[in-house]
Amino acid sequence: MMNGNLARVIATSSLLLGLAACGARSTLADLDGSSGAGGSAAASSGSVSASSGAGGDAPPPVGPLEPAQLALGHNHGCALFGNGTVKCWGKNDRGQLGLEDTLDRGAAPGTMGAALPTVDLGQGRTAVAIAAGSHSTCAILDTDELKCWGANFQGKLGQGDTTNRGDKSGTMGDALAVVDLGAGARVGAVAVGNYHACALLQDGSVRCWGDATASGVSASHGAEPGTMGDALPAVRLGAGKTAREIAAGFNTSCALLDDQSTKCWGVNSSGNLGLGDLEPRGDSPETMGDALPAIDFGAPRVVIQMAPSSSSSCALLDDASVRCWGNGVDLGLGGEENRGDKPGTMGVNLPAVDLGPGRAALSLSAGARRACALLEDRQIKCWGYNPEGQLGQGDTNNRGDEPGEMGDALATVDLGTGRSALAVEAGGFFTCAILDTREVKCWGLNTSGELGLGDTSARGAEPGTMGDNLPVVVLW
Repeated sequence: MMNGNLARVIATSSLLLGLAACGARSTLADLDGSSGAGGSAAASSGSVSASSGAGGDAPPPVGPLEPAQLALGHNHGCALFGNGTVKCWGKNDRGQLGLEDTLDRGAAPGTMGAALPTVDLGQGRTAVAIAAGSHSTCAILDTDELKCWGANFQGKLGQGDTTNRGDKSGTMGDALAVVDLGAGARVGAVAVGNYHACALLQDGSVRCWGDATASGVSASHGAEPGTMGDALPAVRLGAGKTAREIAAGFNTSCALLDDQSTKCWGVNSSGNLGLGDLEPRGDSPETMGDALPAIDFGAPRVVIQMAPSSSSSCALLDDASVRCWGNGVDLGLGGEENRGDKPGTMGVNLPAVDLGPGRAALSLSAGARRACALLEDRQIKCWGYNPEGQLGQGDTNNRGDEPGEMGDALATVDLGTGRSALAVEAGGFFTCAILDTREVKCWGLNTSGELGLGDTSARGAEPGTMGDNLPVVVLW
């Protein structure tokens, strides 16, 4: 995410846990009550619990003031609660917290808990899903409409201008217009990247705006009047194809399609599109539609969840394995060789990430140059880039870029005595988890209060800062 975190986005990787009518691992079919699998660094309205796919039991229903979903941006975080309210903390220089000011929250005592306001979504409005990108946040409302606030680089807020929202009085609530996605549009999922955002509509079409390449429509939309609404074209996914889930990385987008294939477009500097070359897709019409290849994961494998990052991507497959490609340092494959950047490096030639003998992944989240997996025993393993302790290992050593660092050698994140996780979300250089107690813990970089602990001290980079020594984030 950010970095396309994202959403997840949802990027963004966003996980909805037991909230009525919400589930980030839902597919488009789930929107009308059917079951399915999918999900990524994106937020989806649906009916399937976030961590129940690929094995595992659904968590119990969430209480009104308990976190149902986390969404982390570059250096801010947001939580969606069971009553449909949203609270955000961390960096707020662009209004990404949606509090009509530019004051950081969480970096000083007295700025969290009851002192942290809820985001004003409008009179009577609540959220059913959230996603965060670089310096911005989006929420799907209970009306199946979309609102976004924060930084408006290249029109990523979809308002027909480049003016930030949420940074000054009178820019939130009813004053914040819904994103115009065309007549009759109903939003099923949203994913947010660095300079772009995408929405999966309930008719299976995908609309993206902001940065043209990452949006896949070869022209910028959202920064000028008359470029949204019915003027915003659907992303060309191929003849007769619709999407069942979306995801966004820093400057890439992905869609899981109705034929069980997966397509990604945007910047491809490290092979992070997984197409065996370094050519971008989406920067011209002739690179989309039927001309855009599906990613080869080796038959008969099907993607359950996509988690694109800044220079790499990961996928959770239907056999509960994890495959990653792009920048070699970040992939957890025991070396620094890039994958997906040349022929013969995808499909059956792409190794699974070694999570340990018999281990299975339930869900994924990708942040800046790293990924985290929630395992079948509801413990968390993270690998990749670790300069701020965002892997939660009590040091700043990368994991997975050298032999002998993965599998059983990769320790699970210490969440505290007897604690397990319901969800994990990777932000820019910090990571958060919803625990089985419905509490939230965060670790990694904390220069702007993104850990929500009332200070600016990093956690996870030094011994003794994790486990029982890691405080919970006080949200109410």
